[in-house]
Amino acid sequence: MNKQLFAVLAMSALMASATAQVSVTAPWVRATVAAQKSTGAFMHLQSAHDVRLVGVSTPLAQAVELHRSQMDGSTMKMRQVDGIDLPAGRGVNLASGGYHIMLIGLKRQLNDGEVVPITLVLEPKGKLAKRESITVRMPVKPLGFTSPHARSAPMSH
Repeated sequence: MNKQLFAVLAMSALMASATAQVSVTAPWVRATVAAQKSTGAFMHLQSAHDVRLVGVSTPLAQAVELHRSQMDGSTMKMRQVDGIDLPAGRGVNLASGGYHIMLIGLKRQLNDGEVVPITLVLEPKGKLAKRESITVRMPVKPLGFTSPHARSAPMSH
């Protein structure tokens, strides 16, 4: 019986939650003006294991999407993406000019100093992968705020 219990505990440790292995630093959401219906959310993510950010939600917006901005000739274009890879041990910035999160159809104005709950949906790599989510409390920063992680890290898709 003790060997079986040990085996179950060992398996549980090996299948540890991917979300417990993802660190979120410098999270923030850009404040809005009264009539504005969308804004961006930014942060630095790092994972101990290969995972993919596959979804995002918040109760303060009708829709939340993962986006990537990139130059197309001389024009900066923003497009929705289906996920963002978080390679093991490599930090990925979600920042203006690269990958970021868009909150669309805001239900109200977001003011400097507020906190917005944003849930990240992560999918570990592997056949037995199970999606998991974590909620991050993200402070709203003023319109002119620039994050210390303002430049995007190398991106993968």
